[in-house]
Amino acid sequence: MPEGDTVWLAARRLDDALAGDELTRSDFRVPRLATVDLSGRRVHGVRSYGKHLLFRLDGALTLHTHFRMDGSWHLYRPGRPWRGGPDWQVRAVLQTAQWSAVGYRLPVVELLPTAEESSIVGRLGPDVLDPSVADSTLVDCVSSHAERAIGDVLLDQSVLAGFGLIYVTEGLFLHGITPWTWVRDIADPTALVSRTRRLMAANRSHGAQASTGDLRDQHYVYGRAGRACRRCGQRIRFDQQRSGAYTRDAYWCPTCQRGPGPG
Repeated sequence: MPEGDTVWLAARRLDDALAGDELTRSDFRVPRLATVDLSGRRVHGVRSYGKHLLFRLDGALTLHTHFRMDGSWHLYRPGRPWRGGPDWQVRAVLQTAQWSAVGYRLPVVELLPTAEESSIVGRLGPDVLDPSVADSTLVDCVSSHAERAIGDVLLDQSVLAGFGLIYVTEGLFLHGITPWTWVRDIADPTALVSRTRRLMAANRSHGAQASTGDLRDQHYVYGRAGRACRRCGQRIRFDQQRSGAYTRDAYWCPTCQRGPGPG
């Protein structure tokens, strides 16, 4: 599933292309919206919240989409070929005089009154990429789940909105604790949360989710099961961790990261 920085960058690019312009065409290829026509409405802006995209339109309407595992939005100049996938994977098209925004494989496409956006984002924790949210607020949200494993808590979007497996995995490595460490046992949760947040913020403008500083080999432990740890040479371990309704992959170094393991 895309991380919050991927969604933030998508929102920024869509906003740059569409905001302030009038839609000349819309095409929704999902049953619920098949007869909806948004042409003539102006796009006021496109914003992200965690992993959600919100297109705000004339008439106090919001188009809400979510990428889930492999959805994406692509921008094309009118008349240019679409290359985001086969035509049958297109779920939504928003066109202005200058751009065609094409949504591929979007599992969530819905319209709602802008005043009711809280029905979508109200159940989420604070957005980790929102600069108006203090680190202390994020830490308080995490610390309120003292009896849960930190890997589970950081991936729970109802606690914090935006973190995904890459940043949680790398953040826990840099902090030196395993994903199964109980929140109550973390000596300095502020350092963990603020470092992981800074890591995501540093990457959000260019699309490369690097924690090592090397764009050719971007991660310390994520996706490196069985390979040598960059710090100690120990083999990176892989297992799975329960996170809410999901089972997530977990990567860690058994030497550099203190705390319990799976089970």
